[in-house]
Amino acid sequence: MGRHVWGRTVGALILGVTVAAASGCSSDSKADAKPKARAEAVSLDEASTEFQAAVTEQDLAGGCPEKEAGTCWEQMQELMEPARTLRKAMNAEKSVGADFWTEAYALIDTMEKGVAVGEDRGVAPGVTNRPDVFGSAHKLRDWIDAHPVT
Repeated sequence: MGRHVWGRTVGALILGVTVAAASGCSSDSKADAKPKARAEAVSLDEASTEFQAAVTEQDLAGGCPEKEAGTCWEQMQELMEPARTLRKAMNAEKSVGADFWTEAYALIDTMEKGVAVGEDRGVAPGVTNRPDVFGSAHKLRDWIDAHPVT
């Protein structure tokens, strides 16, 4: 008889804990929900200036004079970050349509293709990814100068 009482008590406790945990975790109240933090959007002007400054800084630092593979990966990454920010700012800009950005998007996509291999491949013909990143960055800087959005 003692076993049955003990089993029922343990069973009731487990059931009680399970119900309490389930009801505490499944609140449907929107007031309980925490708002998600949103990243502050960068203006197109700020993003353009940041990108152009990154390209200019690369030029002033001498670009990537080494021919060996793996020596310019860091510089590639330093251009990709502002290029990605620029793309987000372009997406958010509503004063012009998506067609306006076609060439700029294509240049950023080419840069992305260049870094997608995951390394700097040096200057060996047929395998280099530097023109995709560095060359497209310079073309994009020139495109931004020729296509101001005001």
